[in-house]
Parts: sequence; structure tokens; C-alpha cells
Amino acid sequence: MDVQRQQLIDAVRDGAASGRTLRLRGGGSKDFWGASLEGEVLDTRGYAGIISYEPSELVVTVRCGTPLAELEAALAEKGQCLAFEPPHFGSGATVGGMVAAGLSGPARASVGAVRDYVLGVRMINGRGEDLSFGGQVMKNVAGYDVSRLMAGSWGTLGVITEVSIKVLPVAPGQATLMCEGIGQQEALDLLHRWGGQALPLNASAWVHDSTASPGHDYLFIRLRGAVAAVESAVLRMGADARALGARVARMDNTEAAADWRASQEQTLPFFEPPDDQMCLWRLSVPQTAPVLPGTPYIEWQGAQRWLWAPATAAAELRRAAQGVGGHATLFRASRQGGHNDKACGVNTPQSPVLQRIQSELQKQFDPHGVFATGRLFDNPGA
Repeated sequence: MDVQRQQLIDAVRDGAASGRTLRLRGGGSKDFWGASLEGEVLDTRGYAGIISYEPSELVVTVRCGTPLAELEAALAEKGQCLAFEPPHFGSGATVGGMVAAGLSGPARASVGAVRDYVLGVRMINGRGEDLSFGGQVMKNVAGYDVSRLMAGSWGTLGVITEVSIKVLPVAPGQATLMCEGIGQQEALDLLHRWGGQALPLNASAWVHDSTASPGHDYLFIRLRGAVAAVESAVLRMGADARALGARVARMDNTEAAADWRASQEQTLPFFEPPDDQMCLWRLSVPQTAPVLPGTPYIEWQGAQRWLWAPATAAAELRRAAQGVGGHATLFRASRQGGHNDKACGVNTPQSPVLQRIQSELQKQFDPHGVFATGRLFDNPGA
């Protein structure tokens, strides 16, 4: 057994025996997220490296502490990629943190989420047991799919030590259209129409640029796929946007790639707090949801909407999201409020049924509460 993995096992067993809480941490690039960061840090970066990579099989197996940038570079050398475009949010992001966070980038609505690409995991549960689930092929699950359950678990169920991930070839054709002058409802209507057609729509983003006077509305759409399909869609979708009075331009691919990366990493001007009391909220709603209060940044063909609002707006935002079948998450606290903002609850409270399921899962995986940091689920007063 690898020394580094044995050290992780020993740390968990010691935590269980002594009643200590352990907070799993890779590069710490997502430490801003979550209700609480209680517990003694268990650093996973020592267990790093690509175990196996079979480009012809479209699968890679990686240790948890491997830098995400290192994995992406290895895939790029073979003309392959992580299609779900996981955000790094910092130079230290690790593969284990990528899976534990379960966050996906601009292409998520078209290609799927992190969990859809997890084929298998090796993990250490709260008893310090070294367990393996899944494998290296898609048809390997009988019963409960534990490997994909780990995606988005935020370190509350166990230490992800190794993960096998499905990768995809980089698309041969790509184009980004910038459509200026399309309002939010018009943009949503267009995206819904395009979503029902055989078009290589890979990503979209709508934003109101308030830095100009008067402000301007922009819809960005990214097409990926076969070259012929992309070029045909450029003409067709561009014509649809112009019919609504928009000014349409095709962006340079290099410039567009930088902008999509900035969207993925939340470094666009929109993600700069308008003032020190504003929190960044994430509204996850059906793609067909109507225009909601606030001036958002809209991704995922309407399914993911970011907006700035104070923590005191939590109840209003959650009512609006739940009213259309979604939920609202306090993604980043304000500069002024910091952790105090999270008193309103980071996540929308779960239904009793889901809460019971989650509680039972945690009891099975972590009976001693080694990973009970309070990060994923909180109990706000409202």
C-alpha cells in the first residue's frame, strides 16, 4: 500500500478513535464555500499523480491530491479534455477537490456535470476503511452508485483517494457568437427554441453590461462539434438573433476562449462585488423558468443564474427560486459580513425526506462524525 494513502487511513482512524473532526482539504481554492469550516485540516495533496491514462479508452485514473491543472495539461497533449469544464478558483485546485465540490463550468447544461463523468472512486470512510466503488467503464454499477454520490459531497462522506474519470476528445469545430441588444426574456426565449433543435449549442451566457451608458444586454453562445455543423449553426442562429434586432458578431476563438475561461473561473467584471455588503447568490432553476428579480448573469441555457444581493435577501431569493421549482445558494459571502452572512443558511433547507436520506447516508459512511464539519448542511433559523 502507498505510504501516503496509509497516512490518510491512519489519520481518519485516529480521528474516529479520539472523537476529532477532520476537514479534508486539497489546495483550499474553494474554502470560501460552505456553512462552516470546522475541524482539523487533513491535507490530501501528498497523495498525488496520474495512475493510468488510456487515451483510446477515454478514461484516466488519478490520485486525489493531483493538481487539476496537471491533469488538464496531460489530457490536452492527447487532444482530450474534461468536458464539464470544472472551475479551479485558484492555482492550487486538486482533482479530489474537483470531485468533492461537484462544480461544473459553462458547458454543463449540454455535456453533463462532474458526477456524470465519474466512473469509479477509491475512498476512506469514517471508520478508516479503504473502499473501492465502480471501475473504469460506464456499465459497472450494480445497486447504489456510490462513486457518483461522492461528487458534490464536500468531504462529508469520506476521503476520495483515487478517481477514474471519463474524458472526451476536443471538438474539431468551435465558434462563439456575441449578440448585442437582446434582453433577458428574449435571450431565454431564443435559448429555449434552440434547445429543441438539432444544433451544436455547447454553452451560453447572458449579461447586462452596466459599465456603459446606457447599459447594453449581451447574449454569448458557444457552438462545438463537427466543423460543418458548427458553420451551419453560426448562420442559422445568427439569423435568428438578427431577426430580433440584435447586432451579431463572431468572436475570435482565442479571445472567446479567454472569456469563457473567465466565466468558468468567475473573473469576469460581473463577479466583482458591487459593494462590500453584497453576497454572490447562485440560483439553480429549470431552464424554462421566467425572468426572476434582480439583474443576473445567466448560464446553462437559463438553468444557472448568478446575482448580487445582501444576506438579508435570502428569504426573498429562496421564495422566488422555489416558486419556479429551483433553489438558491449563498455562494460567496460579502466582504463586510463574511461568515456572519451565512447565518441565513448557505443552502436552501432540505425537505424532511431528503434530510432523512442524507442523515442515514452520513451515519453509514461516517458513524463517528469524523467528517461532520457542518460545511454542506446548515440549520438556519428560517
